[in-house]
Amino acid sequence: MTGAKKLIFLFIGCIFFCCADLSAQKKDTSAKKNNAVIKKDSALAKSDTVVKLKFRPQVATRRAAILPGWGQATNKEYWKIPLVYGVLAIPTALYFYNDSWYSKTKYAYEAKFKAQAPTLDSSGLAGIDPQLKNLGLASLQSYRNTFRRDRDYSILYFILAWGLQVADATVFAHLKQFDVSDDLSLQVKPQFNPNTRTPGLGLVFNFKEPSKKIFTTK
Repeated sequence: MTGAKKLIFLFIGCIFFCCADLSAQKKDTSAKKNNAVIKKDSALAKSDTVVKLKFRPQVATRRAAILPGWGQATNKEYWKIPLVYGVLAIPTALYFYNDSWYSKTKYAYEAKFKAQAPTLDSSGLAGIDPQLKNLGLASLQSYRNTFRRDRDYSILYFILAWGLQVADATVFAHLKQFDVSDDLSLQVKPQFNPNTRTPGLGLVFNFKEPSKKIFTTK
């Protein structure tokens, strides 16, 4: 074999080797891209799962039931916390007010009842509240029953107020999972009823697909 033919075969071999190497590099690059896409899709799927698991309305409900205002703080509605405690403070203040006067009227009624015949025990008259000393037994009994009733009602109002703040935290926690933007369109389209052969109008509502929002819970 002459030197020229050797050079030709050597050149052809180099070209074949380079083509094979480039093909291998392309396959490797394509495989890396596919792996990157798969990893990215997997990361997105995991992030979607994290988004769904990161904020649960049950968390806000449970926290609101444990401590008033905690559910609103979980929903990032901090401005509601003073309102929650303001609403709860009203029945609380009424309870202590009515309980105090219930104790005073009860004591005054029992002291005046003992001071009457046949016991004539007037030792407890000195401890009667000055505002109640001039009241008779019937008035004291009526006031005592009224303050006791209002005290019991204040407990009921407190429980209702507690339940309302739990319901508020639950409802607004569920609303945070939905897109409440103004992306709503209404279209009026003409229609024709083949059965009655009469024209008409159709209303078509288009809703935007809800977007996922991340709300972290502490």
